[in-house]
Amino acid sequence: MVVRAERVVVIPAPREQVWEFIDDPEKRARPISVVTDFELLDNGKAIWHVALPLPITDRTFQIETEDRKRTPPEYVEFVGTSKAFRVIGEHELTETDDGTELHNTFTVEGRLPGVETFFKRNIDDELANLEQAIIDDVAAQQD
Repeated sequence: MVVRAERVVVIPAPREQVWEFIDDPEKRARPISVVTDFELLDNGKAIWHVALPLPITDRTFQIETEDRKRTPPEYVEFVGTSKAFRVIGEHELTETDDGTELHNTFTVEGRLPGVETFFKRNIDDELANLEQAIIDDVAAQQD
């Protein structure tokens, strides 16, 4: 089973400011509640250390991520792979009269029992965390 979630939010800031957040792989990772650590590798890839509360294991999984497509300051698609799951994340930014419309799409394919259920149950909260982190980051830039 594959879980797919989409969320569109309007951030009251210019697209370039929102892009500064989206363009930073660490900033994209930190708001996700199950990310316990993050490593930026020399080859442009990153490793997310993710602790999923699965009944079959209590270990942390390493998710190797990399940007597959980039069109600054409009679009980025990244893919992350591990033994537990594969994720594809997309962020599309469009300028509006009110700021920036940010269209987020995440597709998760589980490789262990319980992964899809966890993401299906929690993806909206994780996207809300991401949205709040962007708003906080933009506000800090304006101070």
